[in-house]
Amino acid sequence: MDPSHDTPGIATAPSAPPLAIIAAVASNGVIGDGNCLPWRLSEDLLRFRALTTGHTVIMGRRTWESIGRPLPGRQNIVVTRRGGALPTGVETAPSLDDALARVRLPAPVFCIGGGALYREALPRATTLHLTEIARAFPGDAYFPALDRSEWRETARERRTHTGPDGFEYAFATYERAAG
Repeated sequence: MDPSHDTPGIATAPSAPPLAIIAAVASNGVIGDGNCLPWRLSEDLLRFRALTTGHTVIMGRRTWESIGRPLPGRQNIVVTRRGGALPTGVETAPSLDDALARVRLPAPVFCIGGGALYREALPRATTLHLTEIARAFPGDAYFPALDRSEWRETARERRTHTGPDGFEYAFATYERAAG
């Protein structure tokens, strides 16, 4: 029995679903430049789709503007305080808390950016799915600094982006360390 029903005036807040962060991050922390990705990694986009399809994705307004359409097979929630209509299939929420309260699809929920929303979501996240790019890129959006002692790596798949502008990268998964 829920104890909140036994005590008048006390309500139990619904628990937030597990939150995962998914991002591609250059060695200098860059995640974007001019509201675009500074690199083109088709394998990263395929991984993003495979991990997030069937789940809720939460994004900031600028990330939404860079995508410009609802991501199919996902519940799309844009955290913004701006008014204005968005296309069918996209919901808005004024805060991360409000976005988490609107989740309807199975866990985990994915925070997909940008920098400000990553900073807010990081302390709550239980999982990080990072594409770690072993090269610095110029940019104007950054992933927040990670305290690596708070995370344990559970998977890593090393890759090479070939071509004249090639670089090494890895698909890495981290779980929050018990603490």
